[in-house]
Amino acid sequence: MRIGYARVSTRDQHPEAQHDALRAAGCEQIFLDTASGKLARRPELDKALLSANRAGDQLVVTKLDRLGRSLENLIDLSKKLQGRGVDLVVLDQGIDTSTSIGRMFFQILGSIAEFEHSLMSERTRDGLAAARARGRTGGQKPKLGPRQVKLAREMYDEKGPDGKRAHTVEHIAHEFGVTRPTIYRHLAKP
Repeated sequence: MRIGYARVSTRDQHPEAQHDALRAAGCEQIFLDTASGKLARRPELDKALLSANRAGDQLVVTKLDRLGRSLENLIDLSKKLQGRGVDLVVLDQGIDTSTSIGRMFFQILGSIAEFEHSLMSERTRDGLAAARARGRTGGQKPKLGPRQVKLAREMYDEKGPDGKRAHTVEHIAHEFGVTRPTIYRHLAKP
């Protein structure tokens, strides 16, 4: 069975051209989403994927970018379909994963996605190393400065007339406008 999927990004776009192309390609069912391609969750795509669930079924789209904008998402969808024995057909690009050339094309896309991901990770690591070399560290700035930590520690160590702690951690946290775990974290540091 051929299942068609169409997507338009905005309410201003018209899906008729996609619908007509999918109907001409012999799709028995057509599902239409009005959503960004970046969204992983699209209700009509989910329905189309549920309909195309038997070996030999084909999920048909007019263009690859109608299925999704993220290469990683496209590869993931392709693997899910392949695992079920469902083929992906892209009309405008002439891709059909039921053929050896179509499968090869998706393997090449997968390799490109892996390469792109490793380059991104490498650039991130390089950027963090460069920032550390300039004395900057990642993450949020500490909620308390060194002077405030010293005061919080003094308040924590202060004893009352009865020999018990004069201030609770909750009271100290309230005084500095932070949470109790923040105080505990700073008190645990030497």
